[in-house]
Amino acid sequence: MITILLTYLGVGAVAGVLAGLLGIGGGLVIVPMLVFCLTRQGTAPQAVMHIALGTSMASIMFTAVSSFMAHHKRGAVHWPAVGRIVPGILAGTFLGSCVAARLSTNFLKTFFVIFLYYVAFQMLANRKPRPSRGLPGKAGMFGAGSIIGLVSSLVGIGGGTLSVPFLMWCNLAVHHAIGTSAAIGFPIAIAGTAGYVLNGLHAKGLPDLSLGYIYLPALAGIVAASVLTAPLGVRLAHRLPVAKLKRVFAVLLIITGTRILAGLI
Repeated sequence: MITILLTYLGVGAVAGVLAGLLGIGGGLVIVPMLVFCLTRQGTAPQAVMHIALGTSMASIMFTAVSSFMAHHKRGAVHWPAVGRIVPGILAGTFLGSCVAARLSTNFLKTFFVIFLYYVAFQMLANRKPRPSRGLPGKAGMFGAGSIIGLVSSLVGIGGGTLSVPFLMWCNLAVHHAIGTSAAIGFPIAIAGTAGYVLNGLHAKGLPDLSLGYIYLPALAGIVAASVLTAPLGVRLAHRLPVAKLKRVFAVLLIITGTRILAGLI
């Protein structure tokens, strides 16, 4: 058990540094690393991806709080937007976790790989949406939140990759879009975790010390380490060429996605 915990402390440390350094959601790093570690542990193949997604979601519950509080102190959270999008976020994320529980590991891996390619392309192209409108009404925000939550739960992320471009498109300044997205990440994590716990309670092939699709030793290690190393990543961001590092990371995402895809063939 000590070896397992040390392994996941390492996963959390890497995820924390990269999240702070590159401003990416930890799930993009945590999910593929969990897939690798769980496979090496001998976890049942049909449960590996579900556990990776659920555990990633649960870890975001802890990291999102410190993130959005830091943005709130700087006045960077647009709380009216948060209030209007959260109902759709909760509905879409919980629905997505219920859908994911009924999908095969191979389908979820393929969907995750496609998402990795999308994120990598965005990083390489460095495209930013042009502000073209204001925030939509309640119905529009509910629809947008539902889509963001649904996709986020299927790939185990806090939604920043989707919500930041959406909020910038709705004419929020970039620092407000990032801060508001951080606040949105918390309800995504709450709803996603609840869904993966409830849908995994009677699942077969889960390792010991699992709560539904949440693998508790991995969760403990990831949270403990990432909370400590994320500030280090932030400090490094002010000293290193982040734009170049993002391009390198994008290539690593493509390689990671390709390796996962190759394992399905």
